[in-house]
Amino acid sequence: MAIKNSFIDQTKIFVKAGDGGDGKISFNREKYKPKGGPDGGDGGNGGSIILVGSKDETSLLTYRYKKHFRAQDGKSGQGKNKKGASGEDMYLRVPLGTIVKDIDTGEIRGEILHDKEEWVMEKGGKGGIGNVRFASSTNRAPRQSTPGEKHEGHWVQLELKLLADLGIVGFPNAGKSTLLKTLTNAKPKIGNYAFTTLSPNLGVLKVKEKSIRIGDIPGIIEGAHEGLGLGFQFLKHIQRNKALLFLISADPKRATQARTAIRNIEK
Repeated sequence: MAIKNSFIDQTKIFVKAGDGGDGKISFNREKYKPKGGPDGGDGGNGGSIILVGSKDETSLLTYRYKKHFRAQDGKSGQGKNKKGASGEDMYLRVPLGTIVKDIDTGEIRGEILHDKEEWVMEKGGKGGIGNVRFASSTNRAPRQSTPGEKHEGHWVQLELKLLADLGIVGFPNAGKSTLLKTLTNAKPKIGNYAFTTLSPNLGVLKVKEKSIRIGDIPGIIEGAHEGLGLGFQFLKHIQRNKALLFLISADPKRATQARTAIRNIEK
């Protein structure tokens, strides 16, 4: 039976910022002002797509099933010099360590590293100009306006590299999850068999007024590059750890294997 994995560290989404509203061509036609002049207002700006970092998010699971995100369009301008309403921005919460890549070139466009950090992934379109803005001493009845800026939208790739102060690494069933559960508020699955941990786990250790983020990385075995065990797909999650804790099993055979692995890393 296939195991459902709620940890998603890579996905593709379609984003489209809101279109700007069109400028209005209008003239004042009040009862006692038959030639009141132009009064077409500007269009409102479209909403932007904004990524927001959240320390409470640990996976891109939200974006596994919902793929399309469209911010609200701006409204068109109105007569009496009324500007159209601007579209609301759309905020997408992502885990710390999320990278945004161009789908075609793989180029990194932006990343989120801090809690509550905001990054505008796609800015909303500017609203068009109403005819009142074209009025001048030589053009008192302009019949021109400009349309709002439009967006077609595009696909981007979200990739997560977990940020932790301390990453726990070691062979499968070395006790990494048990240590994480003991030190932090995390509740990883624990069992007396290899590959209990199928995806990275994060927990927070409180030390006086400080919070230390600790990550438990799934175990890697010899031959991982050939697909043995869980492979080494999760290695990228230790790249941004400030420090690594190598957890060595008390079993003599496992301890020897661990020491050999550490020496290979040091080389």
